[in-house]
Amino acid sequence: QVQLVESGGGLVQPGGSLQLSCEASGNIFNVYSMGWYRQNPGKLREMVAAILSDGTPTYGWSVQDQFTISRDNAKNTVILQMNSLKLEDTAVYYCNLHDNEANDYWGQGTQVTVSS
Repeated sequence: QVQLVESGGGLVQPGGSLQLSCEASGNIFNVYSMGWYRQNPGKLREMVAAILSDGTPTYGWSVQDQFTISRDNAKNTVILQMNSLKLEDTAVYYCNLHDNEANDYWGQGTQVTVSS
């Protein structure tokens, strides 16, 4: 089993920054990627950013050049740095771990609200 614990959500004004962290524990020896998704009520979950086990990042088209994903292998943590936040970035953000057997694990979600 894999456990994912997220932190760092909150309220921020437009143009501001937030950093989300996700710490993985448990059976994390077979990881293909870790990343972040977001979702609003009534909408599909959207991939925001992911990072492969070799460190290669990938981003959703809507956050290119705005968000940066990184990982701290020693702490089994993936970090999402979000800059120049916009109203439309408001969502619940979920940490994801995808393993080499095509299993997906999810965190409990953390709310990010961009509002003036």
